[in-house]
Amino acid sequence: MTHPFLMTACAFAACLALGDARAQEAAASAQPAPSTANAAAAAAATASTAGTGTSASGAATRTADGSLDRIYVQVKRETRLSKGAVGLPIAIKDTPQSISTLDKDDMANFGLTGANDALKLATGVNVDQYETNRATFNSRGFEVQLTQIDGVGMTNDWGTVVGQQDTYLFERIELIRGANGMLTGVGNASGTINYIRKRPTNVDGGEVNLTYGQWGQLRGALDYNKVLTQDGRWAGRLVVVHEDKDSYLRALNDKRSTVYGVVDGQIGRAGTLTFGVSLNDSKQHSPMWGSLIVKRVDGTQAEFDQSASTSVDWTYWNTKSQSAFVEYTHELAKGWELKATSNFRHNEENTKLLYAYTNGGGLNLDNTGLYGWPYHASTRTNNRLFDLSVSGAFNAMGRAHSTMFGISRSTQTTSTDLFAAPAAQMYLPLPAFPYGGDAYTEPTWGARTFDRSGEQTLTRLYGVVRLSLSENLKTILGVNAIKLEREGSSAYGNAANAVNYPDTKKTTPYAGLTYDFTPDVMGYVSYSTIFQNQDQTDANKNYLDPVKGKNVEVGVKSEWLNKQLLTTFALFKAEQLGLATYAGDLADKTAFYVPKDVRSKGFEFEATGRLSRDSKMTVGYTRLILTGPDGNAIYNWVPRTTINAVFDTRMDTVPGLRLGVAGRWQSVVVGPNATQGAYMVADAFASYDLNDKTSIRLNVNNLLDKKYLRGIAYGAIYGAPRNAAVTLNYKL
Repeated sequence: MTHPFLMTACAFAACLALGDARAQEAAASAQPAPSTANAAAAAAATASTAGTGTSASGAATRTADGSLDRIYVQVKRETRLSKGAVGLPIAIKDTPQSISTLDKDDMANFGLTGANDALKLATGVNVDQYETNRATFNSRGFEVQLTQIDGVGMTNDWGTVVGQQDTYLFERIELIRGANGMLTGVGNASGTINYIRKRPTNVDGGEVNLTYGQWGQLRGALDYNKVLTQDGRWAGRLVVVHEDKDSYLRALNDKRSTVYGVVDGQIGRAGTLTFGVSLNDSKQHSPMWGSLIVKRVDGTQAEFDQSASTSVDWTYWNTKSQSAFVEYTHELAKGWELKATSNFRHNEENTKLLYAYTNGGGLNLDNTGLYGWPYHASTRTNNRLFDLSVSGAFNAMGRAHSTMFGISRSTQTTSTDLFAAPAAQMYLPLPAFPYGGDAYTEPTWGARTFDRSGEQTLTRLYGVVRLSLSENLKTILGVNAIKLEREGSSAYGNAANAVNYPDTKKTTPYAGLTYDFTPDVMGYVSYSTIFQNQDQTDANKNYLDPVKGKNVEVGVKSEWLNKQLLTTFALFKAEQLGLATYAGDLADKTAFYVPKDVRSKGFEFEATGRLSRDSKMTVGYTRLILTGPDGNAIYNWVPRTTINAVFDTRMDTVPGLRLGVAGRWQSVVVGPNATQGAYMVADAFASYDLNDKTSIRLNVNNLLDKKYLRGIAYGAIYGAPRNAAVTLNYKL
């Protein structure tokens, strides 16, 4: 039977080809178009850039009779424009929060195909990969619980992200650090990760690339854009990725197939319609559920080979997701726009897993003492989101201002079924670690039975205005009014009051002030309250109360080298009252939590941009202090100091050669079960243009072959040793 991803890709490619054929047919049969028609086409092409921070210029050629034959539109996209922090289209330099971006070129150059791997390049963001298929992100001491796509999304349960999104789908990844309540009405003091999808462009073409790497990595990717109509009003883009790779971890294999198609075009003179679909099929064989236990009963820390894994051969973690979105924008009047967005995502997880744990304080001295917990389940999650907003510019008191207001409603439903195993086949002792893939016999699974389900709905009214108080002084004022309804169980917990959960109503403000000292130097201050419901439960299996708190940030942003280089220095301070903190495990092996008041303060510095036409860099530094209710340090698995640096340049002495290096250093971290000293990991690449269409790239990861533990908040996994991959890229 034909693979469904291939069917989808072929169908979408046929659509692009049909659009191309129709355009060619129209061009062959049509008489020379009047100049008014070409002007409309140019207007349409220009309109398609509206609201995205673009500017356009056009040039026309004429036929022998003097009529316009074709208009070529050249678009220069503004790379420092973001709606991510407050919802308004404001240059990053003028936004009163710290924002970083990872663009597609950097991710491609360093061979970062997974979103979690890419985020390791980011300033102030730590990736805690505590299992092979699950991770949490933290920033400024707290877990990031809001990940968005194109600026819309909903808080993710427990801050946990399953799997990795393929970076090839995205134009860039934005990282907004600090309180995110302005984005959803609920949030914490960590930040927001916003994935910006690739969209159709005005130019036909694309690329295909093939990668071969260590541990049997094979990867193929296609990105193709097609203008579907002769007048340029409609265009489509297709992205297809397939990757199959083993791992340095024993028996681990990842296989991922992704198809993403998007079409956009003009509706009348004032409307733009965009719709897209993406399908993802990820299969992970022999994954780790939980991670290594390296703490021994005598307090010492065991050391194993980097390939060590707690998994066995019959385990898997398979995930399928289908998502679709429709977006319509309409120009209401000059400078005013209505935007409606609808998103749907269906996700299925099917798992057979083995969790390795100890009943005491750690491993015995001979590395025995582990027990196995087999688990077989199927989980379905549906997310629906609708957002309607109006934004625009207005004049008052002789100055220009901007505003946006709207309403959104998002719903998430989750349901989990279990396959029980006989009691005699549960919680059996495991051999001394490290053991092989046959260490635990697969149980005889019972029939599929319902285990738990839950639903939560967030309704939000929001508004924000940016006022020009003077030529140099501007303020941003925002407010959210939210209603959060929830019933049933959370995704990872069984609450005693799982049938009903009290509805939450809350109004939260946001305020920011910016001052332009010079055209290139801006100072700012921002303040917001923090409010977020919690999925964690206490020792009686009751949900903890929502987190409350506040966040303050003060900073200076400066542009250098004719606005090619941007520097940001920020001081931040936040408090979260009643934050869920792990306190232990119950008799049924589920975790319980206690509320604690946690305070974070520190500073960040980042410099990012171009040093010259052929050289660019990013350097970031974060220093953090985290204290608990007693004033002492807390959450010691969060590094207090991190430094990241990315640099690449084209070599004048060897035309076509580009070299790059990226490094990350972090201070010592101490988790419940492991300690990792300060360490640095560096990656490098070298690419060479064979001709104007073909290039080849060599990537070397962990260049210094450093052995280190990652993800020690909940356990430990060794990072990958030095490895390499080669990629061939061809422009279509």
